[in-house]
Amino acid sequence: MTRIVVSRLAQKGDGVAETAGGLIHVPKVLPGEVLDIEAGKLRTVLTSSPDRVTPFCPHYDLCGGCKFQHWREEPYRVWKRGLVVAALAQQGLAAEVKNLIDAHGAGRRRVSLHVRLLEGVWRAGFMEQKSHDLCAINACPVLVASLSRAAEIATAFGPSLGNCDVALTAAANGIDVAVRAERSAVAKRFAALSTVLNEFGLLRLSVNGETVAMREQPVVQMGAAHVPLPVQSFLQSTAAGENELWHLVLASRPRKARHVADLFSGVGTFSLRLAEHLPVTAIDSDKPAIASLQKAARATQGLKPVAANVRNLFAAPLTATELKDHDWVVLDPPRAGAESQARQLAKSAINAVTYVSCDVQSFTRDARLLADGGLVLKSVTPVDQFKWTAHVEMVGVFAR
Repeated sequence: MTRIVVSRLAQKGDGVAETAGGLIHVPKVLPGEVLDIEAGKLRTVLTSSPDRVTPFCPHYDLCGGCKFQHWREEPYRVWKRGLVVAALAQQGLAAEVKNLIDAHGAGRRRVSLHVRLLEGVWRAGFMEQKSHDLCAINACPVLVASLSRAAEIATAFGPSLGNCDVALTAAANGIDVAVRAERSAVAKRFAALSTVLNEFGLLRLSVNGETVAMREQPVVQMGAAHVPLPVQSFLQSTAAGENELWHLVLASRPRKARHVADLFSGVGTFSLRLAEHLPVTAIDSDKPAIASLQKAARATQGLKPVAANVRNLFAAPLTATELKDHDWVVLDPPRAGAESQARQLAKSAINAVTYVSCDVQSFTRDARLLADGGLVLKSVTPVDQFKWTAHVEMVGVFAR
């Protein structure tokens, strides 16, 4: 038996213990706990932290989806907010970091499940922690109620499509399914796929990016607008998270703002709501997303003008000159951040920037660039949309 003591948690949530042989990282443990490990893996917790609680998911011990169901709420929230505080400090940025907002709401409305053949039976689930082995599940308790049969639906595609990954989205009017599979949806498989579509009442089924069948166009509501969802389009993971992020963006609106640029707009998470208040220029590289945004804007009465354009902001960011027609910028880039665009914003005369981010490191890197250009980071609000994980989102407010 090898006894170790967990000294702290690493950035991604694993427990860290210092030993004579170096640092050891162990998942799903807490600071101060004494562990019995073998070959670097946990055998048992010898002394538990007073902050340890019983996980509510029966698959938690094996599943790699959630990391913190064993942790009491209050210290978990303090730790997650601390991720933002520490990252800002590393970049030499001083800003008010507000309390973490719980944005789990009714649960996640998006999930991607792996489907594999295990001992002759098709099963669906997530990968085990730090493994490529499937942890088969019957249900996932962190999903919205309408996705309670997600594992059953995903499993049904195994016999016809083989090993595959099945993404399910709970739209406003039903369930949308997109499958990435080793087999194509050729004509001889249409009957089997249609059976699955009808059995579960799915709205749409796409395989490897192509729509195979659609009973009804999946839509989501964004403010007053009803937006048709493109195949595998980005959508905030929880409805509560989307609403919290929107309210933070709206609250950051400069009093004299008359025209906003919404960069990395997607299907219009912020653009369509902002257009209820002021004219919007929306830009994203995703052509189907921009087409959906345009369609929704045209069909929604009472909106201010919305100009939606396709443009790769990584390769061709909006320049300081192009930004002259706007007095506020909202941006919500993917995990990689918006380094090129941040450099242009720093050179521009823009006085107000609201930066919505899903990655602490890319956010603080870009925040440093903005700060060096005179845009001072006033506040950061962390948002816990992916509860029980190390993932944290945030809204940063900048002003000159």
